[in-house]
Amino acid sequence: MSSGKSSLVDGEINDNENVSDLEKNKMMSAGDSEEVRLENNIQLNRNGDDTTKTIKLYKRRWFIVLLFGSYSLCNSFQWIQYGIINNIFMRFYGVESFTIDWMSMIYMLTYIPFIFPVTWLLDKKGLRIIALVATAMNCAGTWIKVTSVRPDLFAVTMLGQFCCSLAQVFILGMPSKIASVWFGSEEVSTACSIGVFGNQLGIAIGFLVPPILVPNVEDMDQLAYHISIMFYITAGVATLLFLLVVIVFQERPELPPTQAQATARCIPPEQYSYTASILRLLRNKPFLLLILTYGLNVGCFYAVGTLLNRMIIEHYPGEELNAGRIGLTIVIAGMVGSLICGIWLDRTKTYKQTTLAVYLMSFVGMLVYAFTLSLGHLWVVFLTAGALGFFMTGYLPLGFEFGVELTYPECEGTSSGLLNCSAQVFGIIFTICQGKIIDNYGTLAGNIFLCVFLFIGSVLTEGSDDVLALQRHSANVL
Repeated sequence: MSSGKSSLVDGEINDNENVSDLEKNKMMSAGDSEEVRLENNIQLNRNGDDTTKTIKLYKRRWFIVLLFGSYSLCNSFQWIQYGIINNIFMRFYGVESFTIDWMSMIYMLTYIPFIFPVTWLLDKKGLRIIALVATAMNCAGTWIKVTSVRPDLFAVTMLGQFCCSLAQVFILGMPSKIASVWFGSEEVSTACSIGVFGNQLGIAIGFLVPPILVPNVEDMDQLAYHISIMFYITAGVATLLFLLVVIVFQERPELPPTQAQATARCIPPEQYSYTASILRLLRNKPFLLLILTYGLNVGCFYAVGTLLNRMIIEHYPGEELNAGRIGLTIVIAGMVGSLICGIWLDRTKTYKQTTLAVYLMSFVGMLVYAFTLSLGHLWVVFLTAGALGFFMTGYLPLGFEFGVELTYPECEGTSSGLLNCSAQVFGIIFTICQGKIIDNYGTLAGNIFLCVFLFIGSVLTEGSDDVLALQRHSANVL
């Protein structure tokens, strides 16, 4: 968050007034909290009465964001667990490749109609209720899959995947909300990156583990055994995380972490309108441009992840395990990129410049990956895929934080939800189109198809300066 947001607080910071030395000593010695910078108090006016609110950072904030990252990991693992061994599940369930692609695309499709009611619930009911529903749905989906390990029960495994995809709707909009509710102004980008980090790590494990747990064996009974092992492990982890959320996940800290959050707590709920917030966001031209560019970039990532097995197997037959490792390389490199970008933003607040640089490098990385995939050297594919992942996956938290910056003081969950909705729409379109292009013209044509849209996104990101300038000029005129 920018430092300018703190100036919107209705009150003044007092360093020395209204706080006795004894009270200061008590605050300094609190075992589970830290004082924010040097400020001790903030005067807030509500209905004409002055009340004193202490701003604190609680150590448990790190446990909250790590717990969120853990159940986000468990859910995102399941997004790609079918697609990365596409050919194996095709043979086990006796379905076409495009049908298995839908096991990933259902995550994208489910998000689109449900994001708006879920975002409304996040605004009205808060973090704990959303976390409980997310982990409950994820847990239910994993156990449904456990019962589906028979060649004639594809519909059941699709139902389980649908439940997990519905849980994802309750997860994707939370990182920026958790960051703003629990973390200080100098930590929000880092905290948001950690939240997204869990999602990325789950995708990485989803690329790596299924090819190991489910080898391409001929015997159908052995194959069913290996699939059931994978499903049971996932269900056990999901159940444990659900219980942890029930027991320890907290709605918000007792005292706010920032001046902006202290002010937000004083706004009566009846003064907030979710519909009005959506309408304001849709009139925000820079944010609309970000919705488009974010969707283009992340949609390309979804398409690459979903179709990675098909692309690798076409040029390197029998390399299901290495296909998973290449996917792992993409995401691990992206996780490093996410953390670096988050720390960079916390220190520099250069949202526009950083976003543009990462976007341009995503385009370059995709171009290099497209032209080196068919060279016949897997080590080259690992290198180019890692470079692609560093920038393309590293863009995810950048988009979230830039969106929050452009739309403050609107709810972070609302802006994140709209960004993710755009990503899901483009993800479905790109996955279907690239899959058809690969079937008819090969992987090079399919990857160049994505390069075109990444280039368009880079140009639009560069042109966002004009939109921002125009908006500022209009505001000054008014």
